[in-house]
Amino acid sequence: MQLNKINDALTVSPQIAADDIAALKEAGFRSIICNRPDGEGSDQPTHEEIEAAAKAAGLEMRYLPVQTGLVQDADAVAFGAAMRDLPGPVLAYCRSGTRSATLWSLSQAKTLPMAEILGATQAAGYDMNGVARRIANGGKTPTDTGDAKFDVVIVGGGAGGVSVAASLKARKPGLSVAILDPADIHYYQPGWTMVGGGIFDPQDTAKTMASLIPQGVHWIKSAVAAFEPENNAVILDGCRVVKYDRLVVCPGLKLDWDKIDGLEETLGRNGVTSNYRYDLAPYTWELVRNLKQGRALFTQPPMPIKCAGAPQKAMYLSGDAWFRNGALKNIDIQFMNAGGVLFGVKDYVPALMEYVRKYDATLNFFHTLIAVDGPAKKATFAVNAPDGAPTTVEVEFDMLHVCPPQTAPDFIRVSPLADAAGWVDVDQATLRHTRYDNIWSLGDVMNAPNAKTAAAARKQAPTVADNIVADIRGRSAVAQYDGYGSCPLTVERGKIVLAEFGYGGTLLPSFPSYLIDGTKPSRAAWFLKEKLLPPIYWKAMLKGKEWLAKPEKLKVAAE
Repeated sequence: MQLNKINDALTVSPQIAADDIAALKEAGFRSIICNRPDGEGSDQPTHEEIEAAAKAAGLEMRYLPVQTGLVQDADAVAFGAAMRDLPGPVLAYCRSGTRSATLWSLSQAKTLPMAEILGATQAAGYDMNGVARRIANGGKTPTDTGDAKFDVVIVGGGAGGVSVAASLKARKPGLSVAILDPADIHYYQPGWTMVGGGIFDPQDTAKTMASLIPQGVHWIKSAVAAFEPENNAVILDGCRVVKYDRLVVCPGLKLDWDKIDGLEETLGRNGVTSNYRYDLAPYTWELVRNLKQGRALFTQPPMPIKCAGAPQKAMYLSGDAWFRNGALKNIDIQFMNAGGVLFGVKDYVPALMEYVRKYDATLNFFHTLIAVDGPAKKATFAVNAPDGAPTTVEVEFDMLHVCPPQTAPDFIRVSPLADAAGWVDVDQATLRHTRYDNIWSLGDVMNAPNAKTAAAARKQAPTVADNIVADIRGRSAVAQYDGYGSCPLTVERGKIVLAEFGYGGTLLPSFPSYLIDGTKPSRAAWFLKEKLLPPIYWKAMLKGKEWLAKPEKLKVAAE
């Protein structure tokens, strides 16, 4: 007997036998739903046999037969009613369990988010993407999907999405291109570290989405619910369907604040802040300015995260402010890193360690933040050092800067586009999907082993655009991405260690060393970060002007 748990209320299974009832009762089940019509298989017991055994054991039974492949809307309604009426937990079964999982999915469509339904059934071993349209339509079969059709559909209007749209239109102005994104505001997220350091004003890091959509590109202001790659379709919230010839997926990633117990309740107060949110970065600077003594914690979760240097950038800029105002000697700076190294590319570590020593910061490796008690000003960390037994420690704080755990968005993780870890599965050179030839991905959501930074998206967008245009012309991929990422590590106000690297930690400097030696702190790199990169982002990258971002020709194609 194979039991596939959907949630605490429902488990589904393949066909059961009367002899299984005792074990089901022992396991705590109180009711059974049969979704398999009698006579479907020669070795199948009738529902009356199962019902008799269930009643003898004190379990309730409901017979809701559904023909395979023909789950009707009324069947889902009846299943939902049975789940409400029957004492739980409930076991539902059919030949394989798929019909039971489908009925549950449709019955929950009005009460649970699509991603939660798909995630629960996926974890139980059932792929419900085939009924995603019906789930999006409240569990009912759509009668009017209101299809729209475009040459290229782009999921996500962030740095990657707007840039690739602009690059595509620059190459083929006649392309019909649509961006799907529900957001009203587009943020320059690399600027939030500078906001938290008192250097940028927050409003300078935000513009309306409408002002940035490239000319001739359609903006569909809606969230994506699911994908149907076999049908070249994207399902939007509300069950509208957008069809495409080619799809680009770049919705960014999800900041998983609720994975840390107590964090969301205290963010923005009690000394708890984060530069990973637009509304909280100013609070970081407020805390830094007002802290004269005490302990300041800066956390970094397990990888992958966007801009892996950002957690320590916050520490360095804060330490510099305290150094300048004379408070540093009274402040205990602690860097709590879930990983085992300060920075993943060793060439930059010596320069960073100079500043760790300057600010007298304590490095605590293999420390993962798991809980925050804001009013008590205590943070709890799981400690998993390779040479010791797992344990937890509680650390008091006066200021806590949190970098939250990060995952792929829910609607990506449960989609057919995802790899086993939930990220969009691409070829790391061409950024084309490994299974669907007309799908590409870029930015933070895809699984290439590069640093997740805006600078990476700046290089990825022209690569994707080149390869899509080549595909339209019937050619194979012509451009490749070398894993380039840039992390301007703001080690003090006025100086930056400009980390630029590609796959495998290979150094990929954009400038000759006599201008900027990225392994050493420099004022030139600070000037680049403060004065040049914001206008390059707004006026070049998002406009399809590929300054310092020309795509590298694919070596195979060039030979």
